[in-house]
Amino acid sequence: MVSEPTFPPLLSGRPVADGTDAFEAALLACQGKDAGAGDVFWSRSEAVMDVAVVLEPEVSAARSLQMMFAAMVAFGDSFGAIGPPEVGVFYRWPNQMLINDARFGEARAGLPDGPPDAVPDWLVIGLVVRIHPDERGPEPGHDLTNTSLWYEGAGDIDRTMLVESYSRHFLTWINNWGDGGFKPVHDNWIGRAIDHDKVID
Repeated sequence: MVSEPTFPPLLSGRPVADGTDAFEAALLACQGKDAGAGDVFWSRSEAVMDVAVVLEPEVSAARSLQMMFAAMVAFGDSFGAIGPPEVGVFYRWPNQMLINDARFGEARAGLPDGPPDAVPDWLVIGLVVRIHPDERGPEPGHDLTNTSLWYEGAGDIDRTMLVESYSRHFLTWINNWGDGGFKPVHDNWIGRAIDHDKVID
């Protein structure tokens, strides 16, 4: 049995049941005015790291969406801190995370309806990372486009380790973004991006 995660100051954990989408739960809570800045919705599932962080931006909706890329960069750093050194995390536009050219995770962002130049009341940044293989999926070796940490030799890392490490690094990248703008996030994301020099249709 995996222990429940603890969170750094400024963040408060809000667990959701295994099988419940943490991102959707956070969106519903925000829409019902039952969530605020720093709330972290996380799934009790041990097969995935499914986390959604609620933020209250002070910038436009368009600019606040930069936080999705900050979250991906934060996960790359957090996994680098606790994962095997030979397993590298890379990104594919716009929101996929990959190991060995296969997707194991993705990021999402949700905002209330409104013009892109308006400051939104809230922003939800979600991240899903597959730790263990999907038992309903194809046999190993039959799906070369999707993977899991277990397949890639990082199965010793559990959900709680990932949630805790990611939460700390995400706070760091929020601060980096506040101090240096989008450029540090952009440069780090591009440095790990697959096919970043190609035109996307």
